[in-house]
Amino acid sequence: MKAKLGMSPIAWWNDDLPELSDDVSLEECLRQSRSAGFTGMEQGRRFPSNPDEMLPILRAADVTLCGGWFSGTLVNEELAANKDRIAPMIALFKAVNAPCIVYGEVGRSIQGDRSKPLATKPRLSDDEMKAYAGRVTQFGEWCAEQGMPLSYHHHMAAVVETEPELEAFMRNSGEGIPLLLDAGHLAFAGGDVLRAIDNHHARINHVHVKDIRKPVIDGLDRSRQSFLDAVALGAFTVPGDGSLDFGAIVQRLADYGYEGWFVVEAEQDPRKAPPQKMAEIGHAELMRVMTAAGYAVETEGFPKG
Repeated sequence: MKAKLGMSPIAWWNDDLPELSDDVSLEECLRQSRSAGFTGMEQGRRFPSNPDEMLPILRAADVTLCGGWFSGTLVNEELAANKDRIAPMIALFKAVNAPCIVYGEVGRSIQGDRSKPLATKPRLSDDEMKAYAGRVTQFGEWCAEQGMPLSYHHHMAAVVETEPELEAFMRNSGEGIPLLLDAGHLAFAGGDVLRAIDNHHARINHVHVKDIRKPVIDGLDRSRQSFLDAVALGAFTVPGDGSLDFGAIVQRLADYGYEGWFVVEAEQDPRKAPPQKMAEIGHAELMRVMTAAGYAVETEGFPKG
């Protein structure tokens, strides 16, 4: 089985918490990640939006674009508005041969609002979830028809956060919207990562290998502290530095024949957790568990020729 290892630039620049950002260029971010062994990088705010500008940067760094976040609003806006906003991103991702666009729901979400405690996250009724999942499926089908698949990101402080919410979303949505499995977000929400893989492996097309620091999460006052407070306290980290058993998680994905990207996405304070050092720790741990699970990890970055 083949797999590829990528990173998210959120370890270097945090869009929601600017104080948790390292003042490094895009080129330096890519250099550090590649030197740690990663061959892909998800899109971040310092990436150019023109393929004629992005491709030379990726080529020089010897990495590929392995995904990127789209802020979807289908919980409270129409399909047409989301299609208009994602169309330029689809064109860009196709031009640079990215594997998918990550759909993250921000409608009604409190994930970016530090004044809103975790306990006040939005919740959908059964009827609302059914209607929402139907719209997201339609949107996913439309994006795939344009030549770029989506990957749905369940996320803390959003309308699909908990394992029961994920189950309801998956039950009411269709194959037209594949799933991004994020181990860290599901564990933070109290879910069972292995059970989610068992239940939804057929629709997983992208994986975020985000680890958690369980003592930090267990110590949160969810009636008072926000998602961003948790991030600032160090709730997330890279595999090999946290509480999750990525040996078991990767093995379970291998058991179901998952092939594709495993992306380290671990937002934390770069002064306390230097991104290059964290990248090296995460890469070493992933290589260990992925080799044990029978994966051949691809080492080629930007395609030659």
